[in-house]
Amino acid sequence: MTTANPPYRLALLDLDGTLTDSAPGILSSVRHAYATLGIEPPTDETLRRFVGPPLHETFALHGVPVDRVPEALAAYREVYAAGAMLDNSLYPGILECLTAARAAGVRLAVATSKPEVYARRITAHFGIDDLVEGVYGATLDGSRGSKADVIEHALASLAASDGVAGTASVAPVDEAASAASAASAASESEEAPGAGRVGSVPDGMPPREEIVMVGDREHDVLGAAAHGIGCLGVSWGYAGPGELEDAGALAVVASADELARALRGE
Repeated sequence: MTTANPPYRLALLDLDGTLTDSAPGILSSVRHAYATLGIEPPTDETLRRFVGPPLHETFALHGVPVDRVPEALAAYREVYAAGAMLDNSLYPGILECLTAARAAGVRLAVATSKPEVYARRITAHFGIDDLVEGVYGATLDGSRGSKADVIEHALASLAASDGVAGTASVAPVDEAASAASAASAASESEEAPGAGRVGSVPDGMPPREEIVMVGDREHDVLGAAAHGIGCLGVSWGYAGPGELEDAGALAVVASADELARALRGE
């Protein structure tokens, strides 16, 4: 594997398919949505493509009429928020990877297209938020949705924080309120298309070449590129063959140990 220039000073980490294997809970929730709508679900192989990209787009691409996508999202979220999100597991070596990167001086934060209220529950459940400065995601109302928007939010929040890992931005979440919001917020998208602009890096952040996104799908690469930031791909997630390379990933790592070494510049 060849990496570019680091060590990195800041790594933004995707969640689904990068830190956790979230497919079981996501796919059971997707199947529930199709059953609720009375629509035949896609094949199991196709269903795996639902992990990562915007759900409102993926439903529409796979048999759900556009005018019924909000209904599909509501059915999905009813099950997912009720507990399916925790039908999930850490990938091998992830906590050790994050611990080693932090020990080397790399600042860490989660940046996910998943609604932030869900992401915070998951990272708390697995002990990830003890190792990162913040957990940043999409909003349930769709006002922040694309990966580029989430990265912008993460950078701005980190620039405004005191920079003390594990204390800056992971606030307690009202789980009952999260579930209620999820069940009722059917009209917003999981992730809106990016605007194609090159965003700025806020004052107080490292230069672009010392910031890296880490993710498993092309939207991680493209969202980072919208801010002039590179992306390290991970091979254990949900990308199709060549997806990350074709999108322009700096490199694709094959294990959590290899990721830790890449973040440290080894």
